[in-house]
Amino acid sequence: MDMTGSRIIAKDRDTVWAALLDPEVLKACVPGCKEMEGSAEEGFTATVVQKVGPVKATFKGAVTLSDMTKPESLTLTGEGKGGAAGFAKGGADVTLTETPEGTQLEYQVTAKVGGKLAQLGSRIVDGFARKMADEFFDRFQEAVAPAPVEAEETPEEGAEAEKKGWLGRIVSG
Repeated sequence: MDMTGSRIIAKDRDTVWAALLDPEVLKACVPGCKEMEGSAEEGFTATVVQKVGPVKATFKGAVTLSDMTKPESLTLTGEGKGGAAGFAKGGADVTLTETPEGTQLEYQVTAKVGGKLAQLGSRIVDGFARKMADEFFDRFQEAVAPAPVEAEETPEEGAEAEKKGWLGRIVSG
């Protein structure tokens, strides 16, 4: 299974690059991740609990980073074994490009499963893999550049009467 996507992250490229190499950020972004240890240089080990269709499994695996061109691109490669549920392996080529809004993160993901997971059928597995990738990159975007929280405006004296809803304007008008 292959998929591509991109996100605009409202931070500079060096900040986004550093977050891609941070095990705490990665742990927070991987759906179902219970623990992650290691470093970008040595690779990471992780434990992830996921349910795919009727199959729930704890995957123990490793992630390595390669082809690193700071702060432009890298390749993440991972493999996890889920016991009787089977295995999952895949990778993502990630490219970072400066934009006026911050950094554009583009990714190409490949994924493969075996064992009981493969027996679920490609539609279920592909949908699950797409959901996992989208959720990871959504969480990553939020972790690196949280959306600003808009403060609620307090109405000034007398302004309350002017801010009637549509029903109030019809009834009183």
